[in-house]
Amino acid sequence: MSGPILPPVLLGADEVQGRVQALADLMVDYVKSDCVGVVLLTGGIWFAADLSRALNRAGRDIAFDALWLSSYADSHESGTMLIRAPLQRSVQGRQVLIMDDVLDTGASLKIAREIALEAGASEVLTAVFARKPDPLKDGARREMEADFTAWEAPARYLVGYGLDDGGKYRALPYIGALD
Repeated sequence: MSGPILPPVLLGADEVQGRVQALADLMVDYVKSDCVGVVLLTGGIWFAADLSRALNRAGRDIAFDALWLSSYADSHESGTMLIRAPLQRSVQGRQVLIMDDVLDTGASLKIAREIALEAGASEVLTAVFARKPDPLKDGARREMEADFTAWEAPARYLVGYGLDDGGKYRALPYIGALD
């Protein structure tokens, strides 16, 4: 029996970890000691866990929470964002660091930022592992950019390190491409 066919490597596991550590080193002066880290579920879990550990090694032990957003499109409302699981921890008067796996249109990051501010966050920072080229057409721009990015990704169908294809490949320790 042969194993599953794995996607070719674009960014190896060691390079992924190196980029996360470099990002944490860059961010440490901006992240406050009472910061609440908020991972966007589910793809952001791998990056958020690694970034939180890297920030801890750099002297920032952030609290941890999660926000589960999902978008759906039907014939009536295209791109409506649903909150499947809200924040559990109070962010009132605290800095929030929102962490996600990839920045594509910026819609999830924008909604998460608005949720944190409405919940009373004093400041919201955003960090993503991968930033894909602007996907929008006809001169439209992303809804927002991330404050911190670990990797400028190519315009490819990425999988691994939280990115999936119908639930597959998400747990790969590297970034691969299916196209």
